[in-house]
Amino acid sequence: MTYLLGEFDCKVDTKGRFMLPSGLKKQLSEDDHERFVINRGFEKNLTLYPQSEWQKISREVNALNLYNKKNREFVRYFFRGASEITLDAASRLLLPKSLLDYAGIDREIVLFAYGQRVEIWARAAYEAMMGNEPEDFSSLAEDVMGKITNQASDEKLP
Repeated sequence: MTYLLGEFDCKVDTKGRFMLPSGLKKQLSEDDHERFVINRGFEKNLTLYPQSEWQKISREVNALNLYNKKNREFVRYFFRGASEITLDAASRLLLPKSLLDYAGIDREIVLFAYGQRVEIWARAAYEAMMGNEPEDFSSLAEDVMGKITNQASDEKLP
């Protein structure tokens, strides 16, 4: 399984295309070099998934009980705007206009890669979000990570 990592500054051209950074492309498996799914993020950003990862997530979401109203609502919002995109010959990805508008993306973007996804942020929105770093990051880390156990030994991680 590929784990993506890094922050990449990119520019979007007038047609809504940006070049996939080589440092990010190198991290993708060979099967995931060209086909992606772009979707709305949970905040005012976009999320780019390699096609293989999108298939896994889609299976999880599609397994939800659709007789439950909250599940149906989640599914609708989750899949809203999802679009398949492919890398062109110049290693560019074309972002759909509706998604550019949703995320407030104009010219400058930041790609924030982690796990099996890449968040795409308008530069100003990304800087504003990251500028709100908690005063006590150590306390946040303890709250979030302090309950995770090592699956191999069931011991708490440091």
